[in-house]
Amino acid sequence: MRKLLDDLGIRCYSTHNDSSYFAPDKLSRAAELNHILGCKYLVMASSQPKPGLDGWKAVAETLNAAAESLAPHGLTPGYHNHQAEFTPEEGVRPIEILAKHTKPSIMLQLDVGTCIEAGSDPVAWIRANPGRIRSLHLKDWSPEPGKGYSVLFGEGVAKWKEIFEAAESAGGAEYYLIEQEGSRFSELETAKRCLATFRTMRPS
Repeated sequence: MRKLLDDLGIRCYSTHNDSSYFAPDKLSRAAELNHILGCKYLVMASSQPKPGLDGWKAVAETLNAAAESLAPHGLTPGYHNHQAEFTPEEGVRPIEILAKHTKPSIMLQLDVGTCIEAGSDPVAWIRANPGRIRSLHLKDWSPEPGKGYSVLFGEGVAKWKEIFEAAESAGGAEYYLIEQEGSRFSELETAKRCLATFRTMRPS
């Protein structure tokens, strides 16, 4: 895989990893694989916390422990949200628990579409956590029936220009990942159209 990336001139800044790979007996192997790929961040892409806010605090503790173990490998842990993290439990959004109880070095990778679907404001979240939103999944979302995540980047309700401004002035954004969960076009045509729209919104 590293050879393929090198041949194509592509950088792999981070990987998505199941929470089980953050266990002490698996973390060193995960670090080894990420180091081979040249990654900077090892992102927990899903978690199965125990019920209640204490379950989310336990996830935070796992990330903190991983930060200490990964540091000698030149890697930093991150956390990728879905709808659940922005859906209040006991009056508190779990993502707030994760932000409050994790080390500042741990990246909070923002999935924009799921944040919006859950009823939260991505711009407000970015500004509330300066320096920690170091990468974003640029996934759009539409509340219109039958559309959801199938809209192309720029066709949903996300306020992208405001999001980019917040991400780069406050969030500490280092890279973006354009994510698409299927559309009315082929895979390559979808990628081409999303990238073209991105370049009009944020010229390189």
